[in-house]
Amino acid sequence: MGHLEKSGVIPLRHLQEFRLPSVDGFEPNQKLVLEELFKEGDLVDVSGTTIGKGFQGGIKRHNFKRGPMTHGSKSHRALGSIGAATTPGRVYKGKKMPGQMGGTKTKIRKLKIVKIDTDLFVVIKK
Repeated sequence: MGHLEKSGVIPLRHLQEFRLPSVDGFEPNQKLVLEELFKEGDLVDVSGTTIGKGFQGGIKRHNFKRGPMTHGSKSHRALGSIGAATTPGRVYKGKKMPGQMGGTKTKIRKLKIVKIDTDLFVVIKK
């Protein structure tokens, strides 16, 4: 038996979970009012998933500079040198290289709540 079926709630498109300092005063299936949880001027932490951009090169992913476009150059958007010579004879871990960009969880801390619209159930933050 799932959480929604157990509590007798109709499944919705989004199920949101957020932390509170304490759960005292809250009951299962209780309607939450925005003004009770937040007020204008509060600082909140917002977490979410960044927009996935797929496999990207070094220029877009790490803001590397490109190579020369003329005078016979064949490496316009190539990475360039990625390591030292014989010593250490390897590429260090964590080297900035092309790869998957975006699609990761991130958090922005201390955003200020500017306005709360109760008609649209929207919290406007700065």
